[in-house]
Amino acid sequence: TQSTWVLCKDAKGRLGMSIKDVDKGLFVAVVKSGSPAALAGLRFGDQILEINGEAMAGYSASKAVNYLKKLPVNDIRVVVRDRPFERTVTVNKDSTGSVGFVYSGGCVEALVKDSSAARNGLLINHQLIELDGRCVVGIPDAELRELFRSAPDALTVTIMPKAIYKHVVNCIGSSVLRKEMDRSVPEV
Repeated sequence: TQSTWVLCKDAKGRLGMSIKDVDKGLFVAVVKSGSPAALAGLRFGDQILEINGEAMAGYSASKAVNYLKKLPVNDIRVVVRDRPFERTVTVNKDSTGSVGFVYSGGCVEALVKDSSAARNGLLINHQLIELDGRCVVGIPDAELRELFRSAPDALTVTIMPKAIYKHVVNCIGSSVLRKEMDRSVPEV
């Protein structure tokens, strides 16, 4: 789906997001917690289609950032396609509390045969992006295990192909992903 968000720059003239260009498209790579981008509802993996009426197809990330810097503080209109490379799958825990898949570094590596994850279309070689709407990009596996343990029996996981994920987060420090990423659950 396509959405239009209206953003305003913060006191430092920033929107609080990092963008990456992938295959001639621009994608949100980081949304900083509490930032104008987070407050507007932008999320990791959103594709930026237009900014203030200017089509972003073919823009490099640096060209888009320079364009954004020149814009006024208020009323920045950003048209996005909601996370085109991502898919959301509902999984149910089994009687032992298992979610039915194995992950390492946040990447799904194996599916348990006949599990809810396998039956509902979860895929291997895909990076975990969200758990029940909460961004888990950059969260260490030990913390992910705790999130899965405390999650309800039926939960949603959002995934992205590992190759696309690696491209989007390339050159972004793991500490930025771990410490600065917005982890709020968007209101529906």
